[in-house]
Amino acid sequence: MDDDGLLYRVYERRLGKELEAFDLPQHLGVIVDGNRRWAKAAGETTAQGHRVGAAKIVEFLSWCEDLGIPLVTVWMLSTDNLRRPPDELGALYGIITSVIEQITEAGYCVRLTGSADSLPEEMRAGIARLQQEKPPESRLTVNVAIGYGGREEIVDAVRELVRDLGAQGKGADEIAEEISVGSIAEHLYTRGQPDPDLIIRTSGEQRLSGFLLWQSVHSEFWFCETYWPGFRRIDLLRALRDYCRRERRFGA
Repeated sequence: MDDDGLLYRVYERRLGKELEAFDLPQHLGVIVDGNRRWAKAAGETTAQGHRVGAAKIVEFLSWCEDLGIPLVTVWMLSTDNLRRPPDELGALYGIITSVIEQITEAGYCVRLTGSADSLPEEMRAGIARLQQEKPPESRLTVNVAIGYGGREEIVDAVRELVRDLGAQGKGADEIAEEISVGSIAEHLYTRGQPDPDLIIRTSGEQRLSGFLLWQSVHSEFWFCETYWPGFRRIDLLRALRDYCRRERRFGA
């Protein structure tokens, strides 16, 4: 091991020891951004950038499992991404399906977070099958955000809530009275789960782009310049250290 590698390992261990004194996030969100820019900088194809990024997701989840983080939401494909060229999108569907299979094989519980209607039928069927194959005692649940948009999620939640109330025979005024923060939250894609404590975005972009728009009202954010395929365990540890040092006020 060269001197740089040794220093890296020493620093990584030191960060890990620092975190032992803190409570880590119970729900971590990550926007995996920069696959195409990484590929361009590396002289690789866009598809190869997505493949390397997909492999990084599986590695990232193993780090989260080791740290005892029980819930991770990974944004793999946004509703805006659905407008990409058909050839790129077709390759991306295959890569995403493959990485979900790897996540399941790793023993993690997979949960779709997004609009399944926007995905090809074969992909929907594959994801539905994988969701049914839940490990009996998984230490990590992974929300895979595919065909996901924050505004679309809220619209879907309100529509589902209105349909449910209408099915109960309630009139327009009664339905309006039933709509609340709590009732909408019960119809989100992440229903029954805690809101994210920390959201990480790679590639230097400092915006959420609608990711977990409703759920992130009290989340902490951490942005880094690194493109997703180059994201390292030490980057995750630095993000967690920064999170642990903050005083969370929850709007107070």
